[in-house]
Amino acid sequence: MKKIILHFLLILAFMLPNQIEAQRKKSKDKKIEQTAPVPKKNKVPKYSDFVTSKTKSDEGLFKVHETSNKFIYEIPKSFLGKEMLLVTRIKELPSGLGGGYVNAGSKINTQVIVWEQFKNKVLLKVKSYNAVANDSLPIYKSVIANNLEPIIYAFDVKTQNIDSTAILVDVTKLFSTDVKAITALPASYRKRYKVKRLDASRSFINTIKSYPKNIEVVQDFTFDADAPPSNVKTNTITLRINQSMILLPKNKMMGRVYDKRVGYFSIENVDYSSEALKADSKRYIKRWRLEPKDINAYNRGELVEPKKPIVYYLDPATPDKLKKYIKQGVDDWQKVFETAGFKNAIMAKYPPTIEEDPEFSMEDIRYSSIRYVASTTRNATGPSVSDPRTGEIIESDIIWYHNHLRSYRNRYLLETGAANPSARTLETPAEKIGEMMRMVISHEVGHALGLPHNMAASYAYPIDSLRSGKFTQEFGIAASIMDYARFNYIAQPGDENIRFIRQLGPYDHYSINWGYRKIPNIKSSEQEIKTLDKWIDSKANNPIYRFGNQRFDPSSQTEGIGNNQVQASTYGIKNLKIVAKNLENWTSNQTNNYEDLSELYGELLSVWSKYVGHVAGNIGGVYEYNKKPAQNGAIYNSVTKEKQKKSMVWLQENAFKTQNWLLDKTILSNIDESGYSARMLRLQNRQLYSLLSSSRLERMIDTEIIHPDTYGALEMVRDLRTGIFSEANYIKNVAVFRRNLQKSLIARMAMLLNSKEGKNSDISSIIRGEFQVLYFQLTIAQNRRVNRITKYHYRDCLAEIKNILNPK
Repeated sequence: MKKIILHFLLILAFMLPNQIEAQRKKSKDKKIEQTAPVPKKNKVPKYSDFVTSKTKSDEGLFKVHETSNKFIYEIPKSFLGKEMLLVTRIKELPSGLGGGYVNAGSKINTQVIVWEQFKNKVLLKVKSYNAVANDSLPIYKSVIANNLEPIIYAFDVKTQNIDSTAILVDVTKLFSTDVKAITALPASYRKRYKVKRLDASRSFINTIKSYPKNIEVVQDFTFDADAPPSNVKTNTITLRINQSMILLPKNKMMGRVYDKRVGYFSIENVDYSSEALKADSKRYIKRWRLEPKDINAYNRGELVEPKKPIVYYLDPATPDKLKKYIKQGVDDWQKVFETAGFKNAIMAKYPPTIEEDPEFSMEDIRYSSIRYVASTTRNATGPSVSDPRTGEIIESDIIWYHNHLRSYRNRYLLETGAANPSARTLETPAEKIGEMMRMVISHEVGHALGLPHNMAASYAYPIDSLRSGKFTQEFGIAASIMDYARFNYIAQPGDENIRFIRQLGPYDHYSINWGYRKIPNIKSSEQEIKTLDKWIDSKANNPIYRFGNQRFDPSSQTEGIGNNQVQASTYGIKNLKIVAKNLENWTSNQTNNYEDLSELYGELLSVWSKYVGHVAGNIGGVYEYNKKPAQNGAIYNSVTKEKQKKSMVWLQENAFKTQNWLLDKTILSNIDESGYSARMLRLQNRQLYSLLSSSRLERMIDTEIIHPDTYGALEMVRDLRTGIFSEANYIKNVAVFRRNLQKSLIARMAMLLNSKEGKNSDISSIIRGEFQVLYFQLTIAQNRRVNRITKYHYRDCLAEIKNILNPK
């Protein structure tokens, strides 16, 4: 019994500490459980967390809030899904970026965007109008499914405003990081300048300002680059970028259907709403929305002011002496718009002072401007921003580069100096310089109004009319300011009262009326077509109202004037010869240095080359007369054989024969130590290579199918070869310029023979045949009594031809 009790006590002694420890642990766990803090519920962000007493807020399209360099957009829910235009521009840039044709104000990208909410995100999407359909039709779903809109950024919804009508998103990262979709440094520049990355420590948001219809963001971005365009040792490119976001009109402007018989820039999309067996391509012209204040008076034929005129603001950086000419260049279009029924439709204004409008900015997309750019580039441009849905022009910035007037001074001297005393100086009279600038601005305004170049306008006037003071003073030197017809180079010494500088012409009135006149009682773009066709038909047979821009059309060439290229270029070269004789007197003898002489001599060669090129355009040329089937005649008509033959004879005499008048020894010996023959060959090659281009030869071969009696490719190549190697038919030495040209002809023919185009057409047959004839001709010529260098030259040519025809 004692043993049993003892055994029980031992078991109890063993179990008791464990039970006590378990009780202690249980008690401890209970205590911990009782004292553990209760987790709090997640705090819902409030409006006051983002918009505080320290926040700077800007009212406008969206409210923009800035707190400690953080930027918040307060997006009204009513604006979600609404289409906006995002325009990326360069506000300031380093010297040399883009090779000189990119400047402050240059537009880099334009895209339609929408802000859309998806769950707790806001998505920024890019919307395309390449394909469209009526949203009431079943096919609309397919168009959407097959044109998925890219998301360029996704934002977290931070909170809502107090009355829950707007949502807040933080846009700081969007505008402070390198987002490729809105960058001002495209891939081509990144490759060119070996850009490695955006340096965040040197990049930031400068300002964000909100206006009633747009938001303007200014970014300062610095990139690490191994080959920057300037300041190379810094390995840095710094840009100041402007992002303009503008709300597109809710009430779309009715588009005007594009017609290639009248020149307009255009927008195009594929419409799948068509009942036809295929999708229709819809194309609308680009134009400003001009609506009469009094539509009834307008329909009665009275001149009426538009509800909203087109206004251009002059850049504050514009030199004072030039402001009036720039303003005139814009205001000159007022008379043109009167033809379309509008008065005071367009005007230029001086920008408001800071006191008048402290918010005024040239980057604000609400304002169109004429920028004066400090750049050595010699050019001017007239870009615009348009609604891709309708073609409505929303804004434009005309750009004038500082050095552009120097180009006009030089061309004025070279092209008109023979017949125009005011041009015979480097100090061109101020009123003439001003007139030139005025006309350049008018030309660029034309682009900004939607008008492209019309190179057929200079072909509308007869040659003799351009030597008439009465005619040129009234009609100018081309039918449109949109042609590249800058100066009257046809007028000869002794012609009186000549207008030498271009001006607005009758075609400009016609095209603006066609594009901008309101047609009464019209409800759709298609209903306008019948009336628009009548306007074109009424002018169809008058060359003054013709539009042309094709490179194969000799009547639509840049910088030509008059309706006969051979006659016009003959007059032009006759004048150039007078200028060449006087070039020293008008330049170096006045300045006591040779810089201007060298510059003007180089440009004189270029002008001569232009005149030659106008005649070369006749060879294999095809006129294009855009028509609808209801009109009589063919669209394409080749230049007559007689005119082409006459042009070839002229080219042999005025281009391929050595032009000794261009090789003035006094000029050459004072501007360069060498390179004369190479320079002349480059100019001659420009014409030679153009004549022997595969596209021209193929066009001539095709023309023979329709017109067997035309000037054919074989006949042209034979005439070219015979003329350039004319010395080989006589006992005659060949001078260095001709030797170079002859070798160049052989080289060009060899390229054609071995080209893909040549091998797959008659081109190779023609070239091979002409090589064989030339080989026989030079075999005889090398044995004639000519000087040693001519013999060596012929032997060299023979060896080259042999190698071409029978390569090792």
